Formats: sequence, structure tokens, C-alpha cells
Amino acid sequence: MAYSEDHIALAAEYALGTLDADERAQVESMMSVDKEFTAMVEAWQQKLGVLNQMVGSVEPGPEVWEKIRTAIGHAEPQSPLLLPDAPPPPPTPANDVIATAAPVDSSNVIQLSARARRWRNVATATTAMAAALVAMIATQLYAPDRLPDGLRPKVRTQVVEVKTTVVPPPSGQFVALLQKDSASPAFILTVDGTSRNFTVRRVGATPEPGKSFELWLVSDKLQRPRSLGVIGGTDFTSRPALASYDTDTVNKATYAVTLEPEGGSPTGVATGPIVFTGKLIEAVPPAAPAR
Repeated sequence: MAYSEDHIALAAEYALGTLDADERAQVESMMSVDKEFTAMVEAWQQKLGVLNQMVGSVEPGPEVWEKIRTAIGHAEPQSPLLLPDAPPPPPTPANDVIATAAPVDSSNVIQLSARARRWRNVATATTAMAAALVAMIATQLYAPDRLPDGLRPKVRTQVVEVKTTVVPPPSGQFVALLQKDSASPAFILTVDGTSRNFTVRRVGATPEPGKSFELWLVSDKLQRPRSLGVIGGTDFTSRPALASYDTDTVNKATYAVTLEPEGGSPTGVATGPIVFTGKLIEAVPPAAPAR
């Protein structure tokens, strides 16, 4: 149903509570028989309800009520108000009698006045609602803790999943023969080109009593040799110690074995003599990519 501006204004004023008793009774009668009008009143109540949420209720103290009663003259029982007798009306000139003889229809003036008052009230409420919404939005952005729990913005967590496909570069197997000379190999060092894990195979090295063999990585890219741990306690020693170095450093480095006190160098720096050395060579080429 299409409602007139007066109906819309009545619904808004009813939600505001600015109607007199007769007008409220009129609105409630319409609501009892018209569901669409009832829905319009409820919509106004929801829109204007934010004004109540933005302002908390405060109960005035007794002294405030006492000051109000004093200001309006209700502090003490009032005596009856006596009005003077009204003076008799002055004689009416003949022209005025003729002028007032014709009835004047003032219903349009009354309706327009009521309509203007009604829309002024609605405009005032709408302006206040807009100001309250602006204040609420600003408070949500800059001071959300000051809002009631129901009006605080909810924290939203958005999980973004980024899928990346990592294709490891093809790499082969590398081997270094650690020896003193070509006639006396001591260890065989094997390095996986992809994971850079290494395995040391003891061949002819025999440690002295109370001593240990320790493997070192020597490269121009490093300030000093780096220990890769003690080797030779068993026939095979496997470690992932090369994973922290880049491929170029691993492939071009010199690998040296020193004779250290049992358990390895106590200082992290080589202390014993270098007994075996070697460099990596590619033993197995990388697998060709599938077509």
C-alpha cells in the first residue's frame, strides 16, 4: 500500500514519541488493522533506536528534582489560581458584522500547520539520527572501546592461502676422494646435489689412539674453514651439515680432514695437521626433465 506523507510522518513521530494522546490513539488504531503500517512504524523505531544506544541512561539525583520543582513553583502546595472577570466585549461595528457574517474555512490552514510541524519533527529526528550515525562510525574507527559491546566492530580475520609450486632444479650426485696422495685414499665423500646431505665412507684411514678425524669445508667465500663434524668412528658417517650452504659454495669448496683431539676440535678451529684433502666431481648427472 502506498502511504501519504502524513502517514509516514505520523509513523516517524510515533516512534519518536512526540505525538499527543489523540494522535497516538489514531496511530495505534491504524496499527491494529494495517500490518504494513505497523511494519513502517517498527522500521522507524529501529532506525531511531540508535539514538538511545549512543546515550546511556542517567538517573537524576534528588536535589535535581527539588531544583526543578522549585523552578516551576511546585516546591510548596499552591493556592488556587483566581482569574479576573473578563471585560464585556466592545460593540461590533456594522462593517465587522458584515465581514464576520460569512464563514471562514480554516481547515486547510490547520492541516498545513500540523503537517509542517510533523515534518519539522521528522526532519529534526533524521538529522539527529544522521549525526549519531556519523559519531558512531567515527567512534568505531578511532575509539571502539567507548562503544557498547553490541556496537563494537567485530574483528575479522581473513586467511589468505597462497599456493606456490616449488620445482627444485635438477641436480646430480657429487663425489670427492679424500686422500694424502693418489696411492692412499682415506675417505670417499658423497654429496647429494639436491638435498646437499653428505655421506663419508671410510676406506683406508685409521685414527690414532686418543685422536679423531674431523672434516672441514674450505672456501674463498668463507672467512675461515667450517667444521662438518667428526668422521671415521664407523664405516659410514651421514649428515645434513651442508644444507646451510649454497650450491656453488658446496660444489667448488675444498674438503679437508684434520687430526684432532678425541671428539674433535674443542675451539671450533682446526688445531691438528691436515692429513687428507679432496674436491667434488660430478659422478651422476642430473636426471633429464620429463617431457
